[in-house]
Amino acid sequence: MDPDNFKAAHRSSSSSAVHRALQMIQSDDPDCKLQAAREIRRLTKTSQRCRRQLAEAVKPLVSMLRVGSSESQSQHEAALLALLNLAVKDEKNKISIVEAGALEPIISFLKSQDLNLQEYATAALLTLSASTINKPIISASGAIPLLVQILKHGSPQAKADAVMALSNLSTHPDNLPIILETKPIPSIVNLLKNCKKSSKTAEKCSALIESLVGFDEGRTALTSEEGGVLAVVEVLENGSLQSREHAVGALLTMCQSDRCKYREPILREGVIPGLLELTVQGTPKSQPKAQMLLQLLRDSPYPRSELQPDTLENIVCNIISQIDGDDQSGKAKKMLAEMVQVSMEQSLRHLQRRALVCTPTDLPIATCTSEVSSK
Repeated sequence: MDPDNFKAAHRSSSSSAVHRALQMIQSDDPDCKLQAAREIRRLTKTSQRCRRQLAEAVKPLVSMLRVGSSESQSQHEAALLALLNLAVKDEKNKISIVEAGALEPIISFLKSQDLNLQEYATAALLTLSASTINKPIISASGAIPLLVQILKHGSPQAKADAVMALSNLSTHPDNLPIILETKPIPSIVNLLKNCKKSSKTAEKCSALIESLVGFDEGRTALTSEEGGVLAVVEVLENGSLQSREHAVGALLTMCQSDRCKYREPILREGVIPGLLELTVQGTPKSQPKAQMLLQLLRDSPYPRSELQPDTLENIVCNIISQIDGDDQSGKAKKMLAEMVQVSMEQSLRHLQRRALVCTPTDLPIATCTSEVSSK
């Protein structure tokens, strides 16, 4: 068959299936509705076009969440999974699902003893909370304390989805104090300790911690939790680029809020090697944050005299001299040497590029000397 004809036939078949599913979901027969919900889930699994075409199914699917009978579990699961697929990458469907009244039954499922239903409900909140419009509505519905409970006692998948949902909700400023009131940091730290540091879960844990340490209660909770600061330092060392950005941001926020209080707990966890690497290999946002944190961690917080330029190397050497332990000091010095080597190579390439485009009169001696000495 010709490729164009095949695509046309596929679209026609898909449109027929969509029409049939919309008819069946409106049926009064529970079995027919159940079959329709499963078909909607299948059709919307990968097709953005089907998600748009099946938007009319939102209200009848939400009504299935409220069914109370001996067969209600299968109805609830099928409807939840269909709504979940309808909401993926579709802002209009996310909003219409909440407007149709889905939050009340979904939140009740978070309390369910059925772990599958609990997982599906948590996944649904994760997807719905990605909508800016939905964030304050979800918070007002009382979801946050229940998500923190899932974070404490849920299945591994439910815990991962719960922390991602909380991270989504935390981007709305009014939600941060509500999240903080539920004392989530011990559970976040526990999840962070046990997940792969380069995972999406670690990224969301780090993002949430970065937001929460903007409050005194959050900073106190993190340092009071055994291994709390260490978990953040491990992400700074081994996380994804985005995770490392959140980790250095969290530690910098703490040190900026009260250097005397947080300098030692941060230094104690061996943060220097990771910070050194970040100053060279981090994102455009994390590099300056790492340098600022290194400045705050040195023995003296005040600028040095002009005779002792406040270079990164001087800051690091000063910090290293304050750290006990030969292994840690040796590792930091090795990292520093590698960092300086990379920095020198970058400076040389930079000067070579300038030499290709500039004449000698374009490069005054004072300027060139200044650039070389500052690297």
